Amino acid sequence: MHKPFYITTPLYYVNDNPHVGHAYTTVLVDSIARFQKIKDREVFFLTGTDEHGQKVFEAAGAKDRTPQEHCDLYVENFKSFWEKLGIEYDHFIRTTDEHHYNAVQHALKLLWDSEEIYQDNYVGWYCTPCERFWTEKDLKDGKCPDCGRPVEKLVEKNYFFRMSKYQDWLIDHIKSNPDFIQPESRRNEILGFLKSPINDLCISRPKERLSWGVELPFDKDYVCYVWFDALLNYISAPGWPDHPDRFEHLWPADFHVVGKDIITTHAVYWPIMLKALGIDPPESIFAHGWWMVEEAKMGKSLGNAVPIPKIINLFGKDAFRYYLIAEKVMALDTQFGFDSMIRRINNDLANDLGNAVRRVIGLIHQNFKGIIPEPDDATELEIALRESAIDATEEVNREVSNMRLSKAMEVANRLVREINRYLENTAPWNLAKEGKYERLATVLYNAAEALRIASILYWPVIPDSCNDIRFRLGIQEDKILLANGRDWGMLESGNKIATGKPLFPRIDEKKVIPILKGEDKEEKTDKGKNLVDIEDFFKAKLVVAQVLECVPAKNADKLLLLKIDIGKETRKLVAGLAKWYTPEELIGKKIIVIENLKPAKIRGHVSEGMLLAAEHNGKVKVLTPDEDLPAGSKIR
Repeated sequence: MHKPFYITTPLYYVNDNPHVGHAYTTVLVDSIARFQKIKDREVFFLTGTDEHGQKVFEAAGAKDRTPQEHCDLYVENFKSFWEKLGIEYDHFIRTTDEHHYNAVQHALKLLWDSEEIYQDNYVGWYCTPCERFWTEKDLKDGKCPDCGRPVEKLVEKNYFFRMSKYQDWLIDHIKSNPDFIQPESRRNEILGFLKSPINDLCISRPKERLSWGVELPFDKDYVCYVWFDALLNYISAPGWPDHPDRFEHLWPADFHVVGKDIITTHAVYWPIMLKALGIDPPESIFAHGWWMVEEAKMGKSLGNAVPIPKIINLFGKDAFRYYLIAEKVMALDTQFGFDSMIRRINNDLANDLGNAVRRVIGLIHQNFKGIIPEPDDATELEIALRESAIDATEEVNREVSNMRLSKAMEVANRLVREINRYLENTAPWNLAKEGKYERLATVLYNAAEALRIASILYWPVIPDSCNDIRFRLGIQEDKILLANGRDWGMLESGNKIATGKPLFPRIDEKKVIPILKGEDKEEKTDKGKNLVDIEDFFKAKLVVAQVLECVPAKNADKLLLLKIDIGKETRKLVAGLAKWYTPEELIGKKIIVIENLKPAKIRGHVSEGMLLAAEHNGKVKVLTPDEDLPAGSKIR
């Protein structure tokens, strides 16, 4: 059996809410995971939160919470954030999870028993924000070399991991495996770091100074160093040590994707920890560059300058995802700007992709009664379009394999521009006027088929929009596969198309930038509320419905498929409630639905309406009538 593709984000620290730096890493990993899925490979995508350590302890105390209460609150913020961005992780690990806590203690006990850990006096400098120990020579102007903030001198007895023992092994491993650390600039950085002797790693904190952490199994007066604890998530999540079969099936990880600021912990500490435990290192560690605002790293303080909820409300999550992936060369630092974001969305998505979809779907609707036509023999123009699509498919495969996702998006967009150029060259609107319907059928079929392939190439980055394109093309299959480039002609003639609103409406930069910056008067007056006219509100017809049947959706673990009675008829409904309800809990329940929505296709399932639900603190409950009203009762 082929090993699953195993990819991870770093664990995010729960001392504050997520920002655009977190968003980029997670959208990046989500997109890479989805690219593997469309190559029909099993994927294990891991993300989660790092919840121990001094920063969390202090942040909780400042808000008069226990550390666990603090973590529980911020974990829900992260999960909600990922849902808004369309992140489909396979496992969310918390370092406070019991199985992880036990795995850390097991690792510590193994290393203690094999004398890889020893006790000694520690004298050195400690940076609380970074949770890092530094020697005197590491400091820059007497401050932390990473964040530039003050450090405190510590003198105490602690436990140490014999990291220096494995320095030569690590150097040999890096040199023998060129892809182990990527990109090359980070590989060279780590090799340069390893030219000087490395120290053994202090892996404990006395409880009298910090009690919030994993207790050492061999000394109850100490807890584990937060970095040592957190790194072990990469093996505890896939099953180590209690589920060896599952762990062997998933490990080693194909990619740990991290920001460049934590490359040392991942490329030095982590492989040496694994070596001492007798476990193979990961295949590759990729350290991406930073998002910058006014030449400063995007972090906790500056990250909130990018109002992600506003961006998603204005442009949609797919547009934001696309900007993050298409704008940034992974290895390099990139400047974040509202103007560059709007230009890229307008140019690539509105002008190119959205325009191609509008043209093709509109012309088929107008000239073939909304049915994908049967093509005639191909001319040189059709052959050239087909070769462009085949070449694009193979090139996207190469770019993604080489961790160049921005290049992959360039290739996909180049194919869309080829589709628009093909339409200009064939002028199907003129063919329709001239009554040349056989030629028109060939042109529109080939343009639609090229769009189908483009929708696959874009899907990992803008999945909802590409699902919409496929729905408009009448494609029923849920599974999306990126073939070897020789699958031209898979779009079925006779498919019934669906029309819809523009996929990506063009953005008026002058109107939205003041909103994004919080400078618009209406935004301040209404405190960010989206106000609607009463006439618009009354367009929605609300009725009581009764759930007759409910089953989980295949290939979509968040969705439930409902059959409902609205009085005059039964309908199908798709609801993202699987996290909060079992099918049995919904069957027989009276709910409130909007009955006059156009049918929509969600993950391949048709939904003929929408139910109403309320959300509070990450929990969702469906709205129900106060009394047992009959199905079909109008809500006034």
